[in-house]
Amino acid sequence: MSLLEGIRIALGSLIANPLRSFLTLLGIIIGITSIIAVISVIEGLNLYVADKLSNLGPGVFVVQRFGLITNHEDFIKAFRRNKKLTLADADAIRDRAVLASAVAVEVHASDELKVRGESVRNVDIGGITADVLEIEPYEVESGRIFTPAEVDHAVPVCFVGFEVAERLFPLVDPVDKSLRIGNREFRVCGVARKRGSVFGMSRDNFVKIPVTLHQRIYGLRNSVNISVKAADPGNMQDTMDEVRLIMRSRHHLAYADDDDFGFMSADGLNALWANLTRIIFRVAVFVVGISLVVGGIVVMNIMLVSVIERRREIGLRKAVGARPRDIRLQFLIESVVLSSVGGAIGITTAWLLAMAIRTWSPLPAAFPLWAPIMAFLICGTIGVFFGLNPASKAAKLDPIEALRADG
Repeated sequence: MSLLEGIRIALGSLIANPLRSFLTLLGIIIGITSIIAVISVIEGLNLYVADKLSNLGPGVFVVQRFGLITNHEDFIKAFRRNKKLTLADADAIRDRAVLASAVAVEVHASDELKVRGESVRNVDIGGITADVLEIEPYEVESGRIFTPAEVDHAVPVCFVGFEVAERLFPLVDPVDKSLRIGNREFRVCGVARKRGSVFGMSRDNFVKIPVTLHQRIYGLRNSVNISVKAADPGNMQDTMDEVRLIMRSRHHLAYADDDDFGFMSADGLNALWANLTRIIFRVAVFVVGISLVVGGIVVMNIMLVSVIERRREIGLRKAVGARPRDIRLQFLIESVVLSSVGGAIGITTAWLLAMAIRTWSPLPAAFPLWAPIMAFLICGTIGVFFGLNPASKAAKLDPIEALRADG
């Protein structure tokens, strides 16, 4: 019996009993749809995180009070131990880190903006140094960022996000217009290019002001973030080690003491995210695997029923010369085709679901090309594994007894 003939018979059986076939394949359809939908969302999130959240630029890392902490116990220890970082720490790194090409500072607060009676609350007010644009990806849409002299003299100028400009200065150019932050007047010197949102949260709702003026307004209680750019991006680890020595020396830490500060880099964020998604994927595979096993059992059950219903056909085939291995192959092909059709429906459903998620929700979704291949391999394995027993039973049927069967 040829492979094409076996596929033709299997498809004919599916078409002849559409409702039974659909109910048989429901478990596999649900399982394949679920696992590919999860893969699509995770793949989309991985690309999203790499592009939007961990895009610090090549050779860039940030020195923070806490860094990347993954559990509550470590955070409590770090909160008690780690010191707030200051402008003096940034100056020390700038003066002593020979492997760093640029050092910038940023500190955050939240406040209300007002323009001619219009107001926007809970806007992120970031105090930065002028060289932050050499390190962080803030692109200028119009105007300019403030100068080092304006930072040194705490001049009341501000660089606003695209959303702030749209909401407070509709239909007019915000550059050189007045803006009130809290109780102080500022002059808008530039507008940032639109950056979009992350999980539905805007990345354009911010105002940047000189860090010196920020500390005059909001005080010195907030720890600063120190962004460092390695002169050679391929030498970033050595640059981090150099900065670590400078910070440990400034904080008078003994050799056995833990760091009282932390680092954040694109590689660290991506590694943390990869570990998180790996756990999510394993849990999802375990849960979805139950559905696939149930689907496989249903396929085996319907194949056993098919063997009973088609005993006369099996006996006739054996009577005209079909060998046991031909019968076994026929039923294995039918089992694999049955599972693969369920997989194809599941893949199509998952693709439509991924497109719907990407279109109508803040979650990103990317449909990887390898997912359908993996799905068909899973379905083929299910077809072979759960079809082997019915195929063996069919192959062992006595042709004379089979021909005597009713129907």
